[in-house]
Amino acid sequence: MAAPEPDFSALANPGVRGLAPYEPGKPMAALRREYGVDEVIKLASNENPLGPSPRAAEAAAAAVSESHRYPDGNGLELREAIAERHGVDPARVTLGNGSNDVLVLLAQTFLGPGRRAVLSAHAFAVYPIVTRAVGAAARVVPALPAAAEQPYGHDLAAMRAAVDETVSVVFIANPNNPTGTWVGGDTLRRFLDAVPRETLVVVDEAYFEYAATEADYPDASRWLDAYPNLVVTRSFSKVHGLAGLRVGYALSHPAVAELMNRVRQPFNSSAPAQAAAVASLADTEHLERSVALNGEQREVLRRGLVALGLAPLPSVCNFLTFDAGPRAAAIHEGLLRSGIIVRPVDAYELPNHLRVSVGTPEENQALLAALSRQVQEGAP
Repeated sequence: MAAPEPDFSALANPGVRGLAPYEPGKPMAALRREYGVDEVIKLASNENPLGPSPRAAEAAAAAVSESHRYPDGNGLELREAIAERHGVDPARVTLGNGSNDVLVLLAQTFLGPGRRAVLSAHAFAVYPIVTRAVGAAARVVPALPAAAEQPYGHDLAAMRAAVDETVSVVFIANPNNPTGTWVGGDTLRRFLDAVPRETLVVVDEAYFEYAATEADYPDASRWLDAYPNLVVTRSFSKVHGLAGLRVGYALSHPAVAELMNRVRQPFNSSAPAQAAAVASLADTEHLERSVALNGEQREVLRRGLVALGLAPLPSVCNFLTFDAGPRAAAIHEGLLRSGIIVRPVDAYELPNHLRVSVGTPEENQALLAALSRQVQEGAP
């Protein structure tokens, strides 16, 4: 008789036992395999449809030839390039394997049993995951109502009220994924003024470059001197088009960065990723072209969704989240069968909504045509 399988869950940290893994957008290969479609359009993961800067691609390819060497564990050249872009000391820069990795480092460093993190409902799913994984508690604050100017956006007044002596970290996604909503500069500064200096405020600006075109959208990285407890995170996965290479960073007080570097893995950013990121920062023309295309095509998508009766939430990102009603799951399935991948957001407690990335003009038109068919099929 075989011995019973050991209960490995009993060995896991208590915070890990209740977690569900983060579910990324469906890969294109998986859709081809599962649905037998040949032509696939992926609009699920907020990727830059133009891809990376050609200069970044060349730099990454060149770095591959030295792959038998370890990368610079301190990422000095990239940290200096980032510091120059922001006008700060390189000692304020912490590199990550994507900005997601930086969020893990923050939780490992500043959270743990007996501590809490404050975050908004409908905010990025990684915040509660990294919080609970280290044994801390996530205090989730209700978002703004659907009728608000920023539907389902962060309610910073309520989040401030949730901060007490047990709260070590506050996570603010600005703009927020998956809603696309944002917090204005005056509102964010009032929040920072009101929060105790012993509480870290993490402002996640993964979509900064897209949102920066909005008049009231702030660049929180400019406030680091005024708020020693402020941490700003950025990503090369979005407008820079380097999602597959995994590189991001945090800007913070040097003492905060030094503590994070104590737990940061020494080679968490690969040589190709570092080289590509340095080159991408220098290619401002590609970044400007990416932002311009996104602004133009996001408006095309918004108008198309409105015309179909699929009300989109306001967004300054490279995606739109829209209300598909009770047929959201059926519409999602129909799009998959048409070879188009979008993102359901029921895991964010928005079961009637779908999120769609802004693609090329051709991809966006194909999506709107497929959505039109789905809407007509569901009409009484």
